[in-house]
Amino acid sequence: VEFIVDGAGGLRTDGFWFMEMNTRLQVEHPVTEAITGEDLVEWQLRVASGERLPRSQDKLQLYGHAFEARLYAEDVPAGFLPATGTLTHLEFPDEARVDSGVRAGDAISPFYDPMIAKLTVHGDTRAEALGKLARVLEQTEVAGSVTNLAFLRALAVHAGFAAGDVDTGLIARDIESLVVEPMASEAVVALAALGALGLHGDVPPETGFTLWEPLAQTVRLVAGDVTHEVKVSALGDGRFDVLVDGAVHKVMHGVHWLVDGKPVAAHVVPLGASVSVFAGHGFHFDIVDPLDAEARHAGDGNLIEAPMPGLVKGVFAKAGQVVAEGDRLAILEAMKMEHALLAVRDGVVAEVLVPEGAQVEAGAALIRLEEAD
Repeated sequence: VEFIVDGAGGLRTDGFWFMEMNTRLQVEHPVTEAITGEDLVEWQLRVASGERLPRSQDKLQLYGHAFEARLYAEDVPAGFLPATGTLTHLEFPDEARVDSGVRAGDAISPFYDPMIAKLTVHGDTRAEALGKLARVLEQTEVAGSVTNLAFLRALAVHAGFAAGDVDTGLIARDIESLVVEPMASEAVVALAALGALGLHGDVPPETGFTLWEPLAQTVRLVAGDVTHEVKVSALGDGRFDVLVDGAVHKVMHGVHWLVDGKPVAAHVVPLGASVSVFAGHGFHFDIVDPLDAEARHAGDGNLIEAPMPGLVKGVFAKAGQVVAEGDRLAILEAMKMEHALLAVRDGVVAEVLVPEGAQVEAGAALIRLEEAD
């Protein structure tokens, strides 16, 4: 049974408003199972078989507090738009109950709900359970698709949420702080460079040995709109000098990573043309192939591109049409929501690249504009 509560004047019996009642298990049922110790899936199967409920409401006892975090493939800064991709890496800590229907190597498609997993934790107190949730989210590792993991981490340590000062306006009020993606430190970039060069694991002690200068390799890493040119000098015995943005860092790989003499808890995961470093947050870098001379830029201002995978529900532009900035050119539908695609500047429609009814991927070019005469 779900209610919405008007808490503007404090909690009152006349401030609870009925929303809906569901006669089946909900996404949140692991929370109920955690605080009651009951298996609601078993209950549902028993009732479906004609049996009575194992316990009545007055026989249930509640223990402690529980939280459930839903890990989604979605672009939070872009307004929580659904995302797609192949999960190249996926690991969860043992401290949480994990309900998931996917694993590393599986694809998140535009045809189904993009939820990757539900992470549920339990504690004797709300503060204990919330602290456990924050740890679990820090230790969760996912790569291959945009996700809401950083948002969930920020929400788990939000002061207002920790204090229980929660209402339906919390996210909108603090959205700027909740969607800030952490910047990779130079230590993280250094470890990413070692991963990109295959030097992150056990390497022979003579690696990098020469009779003259230490063997040096250069790698270019891209994270968002930031490019790092990194030079790695292998000194042997798992020791490296790593030049990042003009500063040299001493890196040693043994039982743990040491960067400039300080331990760094990090998991480095090379993933073909990319590398991820998990160190409290997930940091993802594309590896630039130095032999690829073709510059690849995401859009040139003349293209209207799909911000997410979806169905082209409507096209309102045609070749030769004069448009103004803000004009609605197309409608994209995804996850039962419609998103208007607007002209980013004044111009003329040069070409409509997709028909109405087409299924497109994120980043697909839909409409091309050109300057008006």
